[in-house]
Amino acid sequence: MAYETVNVAKENGYAIVSINRPPFNPINVQLLEDMEAAITELTADKEVRAIIITGEGEKAFSAGADLKSGFGENPADLIKKGQGCFLKIERCGKPVIAAINGVALGGGCEMALSCTWRFIDETVKMIGLPESNLGIIPGYGGTQRMARLIGKPKALELMILGKACSAKEAVEIGLADKLCAAGTVLDEAKAVAAACAARAPFATKYILDAVNRGVETTMEQGLDIECDDFCQVVKTKDAAEGIGAFLEKRKAEFKGE
Repeated sequence: MAYETVNVAKENGYAIVSINRPPFNPINVQLLEDMEAAITELTADKEVRAIIITGEGEKAFSAGADLKSGFGENPADLIKKGQGCFLKIERCGKPVIAAINGVALGGGCEMALSCTWRFIDETVKMIGLPESNLGIIPGYGGTQRMARLIGKPKALELMILGKACSAKEAVEIGLADKLCAAGTVLDEAKAVAAACAARAPFATKYILDAVNRGVETTMEQGLDIECDDFCQVVKTKDAAEGIGAFLEKRKAEFKGE
């Protein structure tokens, strides 16, 4: 399916979703709707086992909200739309890699935070949530995800003081996961996406579910979630294939069944 503001390409068991509003790929309502629709499409596609999100052009992953569009008469509508889109990314049941090829600020950073992993080009000079410089706050989940990812004190420092990090700094504080040599971030993301695509998709799905839901609960509740997910995945044909292949000393062939 074709979209107005994102491009979707499929390769070797994974898909690449590119934000297509260069040079700075700002986020507007259309982009949120297109991104959510694309993720929904790829979630349902059994041939796609991992997803990469990146930005078109060389300047930006996404520089944030399209301020020229404003926030509408009822800002809550736009905020909920963005939060819903990024929850869709986070909970799609497949690994999602943000290949951060340029600045990732505000909503762009929030989109990256909703991904499973964040790979960042070493030349990126700015990633963060500097909304307070505009007299506002992050609204697409940034206050929640950043604090959970890098810890409350550091997240508050960055958000209250409106600081943005360089790529190296982002990796050092855990805001990004992998520092990539200049021009290689997409290739690095593709390599990991291909590796994920070779794994058993139901095992991946239920690991993501158990971790994403469990970390926000008590240990006891998290163990219950883990038990439920284990009981679901152990019934799959892929589980039988994986165990059988191990016992027979051969390579498993996972078919997502």
